[in-house]
Amino acid sequence: MQFDLCIIGSGAGAGPIAYELSKNGFKVAVLEKGNFLQKEDFSKDELAYCRRSVVTPSLDDEFHTIEEFKAGKWESYTTKDAKWDFWNGNIVGGASNFMSGFFHKLEKNDFKLKSIYGEINGANIEDWCISYEEFLPYYQKVDDIVGVTKNTTEHPINAFLDEKAKELNLNSQITPRAILKDKKGDRDGCYYSNFCGSYGCSSGAKGSSREALLNPALKTGNLTILPNTYVKRLNTNKGEVTSLVAYDKDNKTTKTIEAKIFVVACGSIESCRLLFNSTSNEYPNGIGNSTNQLGKNLLFSGGGIVSGELNSNILEKNKLFAEGYFVNRAIKDWYKIDKQKGGIVEFLFEHANPIKKAISQKFDKNGKLVWGEEFYKKLNTKFTTTKRLDCEIFNDWLPHDDCFVSIDQNNQDKYGVNVAKIRIGSHPQNELIGNKIAQKTVSFLKYLGAKDIETNITPYPPQNLQAGGCRFGSDPETSVLNKNCKVWDTKNLYVSDGSFMPTGGSVPYTYTIYANSFRVADAIIAELKQS
Repeated sequence: MQFDLCIIGSGAGAGPIAYELSKNGFKVAVLEKGNFLQKEDFSKDELAYCRRSVVTPSLDDEFHTIEEFKAGKWESYTTKDAKWDFWNGNIVGGASNFMSGFFHKLEKNDFKLKSIYGEINGANIEDWCISYEEFLPYYQKVDDIVGVTKNTTEHPINAFLDEKAKELNLNSQITPRAILKDKKGDRDGCYYSNFCGSYGCSSGAKGSSREALLNPALKTGNLTILPNTYVKRLNTNKGEVTSLVAYDKDNKTTKTIEAKIFVVACGSIESCRLLFNSTSNEYPNGIGNSTNQLGKNLLFSGGGIVSGELNSNILEKNKLFAEGYFVNRAIKDWYKIDKQKGGIVEFLFEHANPIKKAISQKFDKNGKLVWGEEFYKKLNTKFTTTKRLDCEIFNDWLPHDDCFVSIDQNNQDKYGVNVAKIRIGSHPQNELIGNKIAQKTVSFLKYLGAKDIETNITPYPPQNLQAGGCRFGSDPETSVLNKNCKVWDTKNLYVSDGSFMPTGGSVPYTYTIYANSFRVADAIIAELKQS
């Protein structure tokens, strides 16, 4: 099969390009190794989506190798053995189906981190090779096409947080969400199920790549989506990708896809893995790796969670027992902290998952298992008289030499392809800033009257927040991609997921990935029109 454009992956890095190219009359193929589910197929089944990972591969079939620093040395183990899942949603639309949709822009200073804050020992910080002003129109494009709600359906918790923040001279901001309040086209408005993050959206309100971009693009007749298609390698000749080799999910039927231009958008880890495994005489170390930059400077997200319990007195006084509506408040006053780059705090109630809530009550304060009448009382208290307010802290995960992707030559997935090896060292600045913000957050929770406050700032990465590995830049000696996210050493290959980011900022990545993908789409359209 031959197309103008072939995109590998279907999430936030793929959807805008497929949408724009299809709307402009080009023939586009999107290849996704998972199923093609629609909103009618999603449910709020906690067992399925949070405990059995029905939308991600079995770790017996597909896994990763992890390198972790223990007892003074780097040790390796597989996610199959550890039961630690780095898959984020392998269905059409990818992880964007399961996001919470916090859509904060990067700040202007995020584009000039090195220039403004200076170098940090052991960190590979670089300024972005494009300006904030160049990028800003593409955030607007996401707002207009995907749909970003910047006002909110009010919940008593909003007024409560706003009032308390104001008393402390803090600014409680409305959280922009990639969730529609009202019907738009084939998408219904949010019905506030209270089950959002980790779940597919049954109304179409959440701005997933599938719902907001791929489904509309299909209506042009120019888009072909090939689900259950696993891409094994890219074939090249004379500095160009000529085709790719793919298998069906049963590893039996082979597909060969040809296109004028190829886009890799598999998520940072899997995109690097595909390029590493696409070796040839021309690219002995993998495509995009002629200067040994591929896989370097992998990013996750620094921070963690601080949470506190609001008891019945606070809840009843402020009418906070109301269910359903999002908290939709954030504090960004600490985006700069002690003359250093800081981060944000995002407020939300503890996830509504009832099994998780119940399991959290199975031990008493001494760690002893409880059951019977005592367990019933604990459950009743948990579900009827208290609510936990979670405060998610996001701060920069600094790029450095001990956080990168390579491949494991000794382990293969069920398709016979070398799995990715992920070294997950965390720069100490990540936890330093995270803990500073956590201290301020604890003080704020105490001012709210919260009790039983817990803090979890960790060097372990949140595997659903991946970026870096294919850094873009102005110099091929220090980057994998040029400013338009085209691979330096390959004439017709782009990478459009979060792996382009040299630094990640102190917000979740999806909004920026969407915006950049719209920007890359413009570059690809210009190239195809010249060919």
